[in-house]
Amino acid sequence: MNQRTRIHCRSGELDCSSQTLIMGILNVTPDSFSDGGNYVNPKTAVQRAAQMIKEGADILDIGGESTRPGFAAVPLEEELRRVIPAIRAIREAGIRTPISIDTYKAETARQALEAGADIVNDIWGLQKDPGMGELAAQLGCPIVLMHNRTEAVYANFIHDVVEDLRETVRRAQEAGIRDEQIILDPGIGFAKSYEQNLQLMNYLDRIAALGFPVLLGTSRKSMIQKTLELPSNDVVEGTAATVALGIAQGCRIVRVHDVLAMKRVARMTDGMINAR
Repeated sequence: MNQRTRIHCRSGELDCSSQTLIMGILNVTPDSFSDGGNYVNPKTAVQRAAQMIKEGADILDIGGESTRPGFAAVPLEEELRRVIPAIRAIREAGIRTPISIDTYKAETARQALEAGADIVNDIWGLQKDPGMGELAAQLGCPIVLMHNRTEAVYANFIHDVVEDLRETVRRAQEAGIRDEQIILDPGIGFAKSYEQNLQLMNYLDRIAALGFPVLLGTSRKSMIQKTLELPSNDVVEGTAATVALGIAQGCRIVRVHDVLAMKRVARMTDGMINAR
């Protein structure tokens, strides 16, 4: 199945047919594992957004709830208090770059889209909030559906991940979400052991073969920290290796902290692939 390469947003069409799209991470949380507390103020969020766009970000991913290992769930009201002012401030500053709202709560997604967001990034792939699929279908927005499980128990790991994502797609289609609005995420770092994360990095082409744009989110994750035996703020080279490997296997969007460096990695990798 040919992979779709165009994503329709209210802010314009995203074309990943010949270049990998860079999704810059903008956490407005006090406790994210890598940059917690840096951009909780709307003014600093706008500054960071402008900086990432200058460095090459094609999408801004805004999240108000940390998903680091052992994180505590954030009540709806607190999540809204964090993300909505940031989205509004970015739009009021005249920034038109597509914004992704990183949430699994339908009400947060709804208010974020009303405030100016374009894309929903659901780390639970429609499993947590039954209203998320209906919302995305009703508003016609692109949605990232990530692989996740409550327990990391598998009979046949790679096969199970692929089948889980097939089921996620079926769930989305039953909710009325159009195929051209679906983006898949293999869920590196979620419900997977260290060894399973490394293994999955070698089978991303199996997910790309499902025919939907694949978003890869490996930036600064524990898989890289553990392999290199380095802290999260010192693994840019490790992240670069995962980004290049992912692009080579068909991933079309990479979600990253270090936008400038990863934009260069993506451009170089794209250049080699496009020369085939």
